[in-house]
Amino acid sequence: MANSAQARKRARQSVTRNKHNSSLRSMLRTAIKRVRQAIDAGDKAAAAEVFQKTTSIIDRVADKNIIHKNKAARHKSRLAAAVKSLA
Repeated sequence: MANSAQARKRARQSVTRNKHNSSLRSMLRTAIKRVRQAIDAGDKAAAAEVFQKTTSIIDRVADKNIIHKNKAARHKSRLAAAVKSLA
């Protein structure tokens, strides 16, 4: 357990930040799953629309250092390629 006031405060902040970051990570995963589901359904227009929204979410999460910028780029690249490959 934290012994100083500073350490207690840092522990409180850590819990709050962990909760916030977890929700952002969850939002990211859900958005990626939505694009994958649209791709599996075979609807290119819907997949492209969902991909646009997901790209925004991926960038937002990467800007906040929840995920690394290269990981964000990798997700966007693979999803874009999958959407583009739909006939």
